[in-house]
Amino acid sequence: MNEGWTWLTDGDNWHGPDGIPTRVAEHLGYSLLILLIAVAIGVPLGLLIARTGNPLAFTVISVANAFRALPTLGLLVLIYLLTTGGDSAALIPLIALAVPPILLNTYEGIRQVEPQIRDAASGMGMTGLQILLRVELPIAVPLLMLGVRTAAVQVVATATVAAYINLGGLGGYIMDGVLLQEYGTVVGGSVLVVILAIAVQLSFTLLGRVLTPKGLRQKS
Repeated sequence: MNEGWTWLTDGDNWHGPDGIPTRVAEHLGYSLLILLIAVAIGVPLGLLIARTGNPLAFTVISVANAFRALPTLGLLVLIYLLTTGGDSAALIPLIALAVPPILLNTYEGIRQVEPQIRDAASGMGMTGLQILLRVELPIAVPLLMLGVRTAAVQVVATATVAAYINLGGLGGYIMDGVLLQEYGTVVGGSVLVVILAIAVQLSFTLLGRVLTPKGLRQKS
């Protein structure tokens, strides 16, 4: 642990193209891109299956749960070998990791809306789309954001595997440290990943609180 602290407090590690700020920016860049793609897939799909029959919902949820069991590193290496490599090789398995919690929580958030609320909105003359956007989605926000927060933390913590195909980020410190037997670098890189994951969790907790309608915040 002392070696890790020494590495973290060494000023040389905070400058240059391989410095900590650069690696953190790379790590956050990958993670944000992956999360945005996962939200773009998971939220609409969750809304769709929540509005359709049980057979489709059961199939999609089963597939989503199956993806959660996939080994991210193994999938990363397989895709890298089967394709020309590049950023997509790291993005695909991490997107597969991030979509399920977003999809499932979006689905559950919409399904938890009481039928009486939908009936009241319909009685006021709202269309199906208006009910979805003005009634169901606001009520589903707490669960939806919980799914996004879970996905964000998982991606930040797991994006270290990108270092296995030389895509940078904080995982590079861990990988290089293991290969070179520089355990201070391994410990320091691991600490940075943990700190970043905690910061992301706190940020999305606050964001979820802000986005939750005032009435629901007061109930919670």
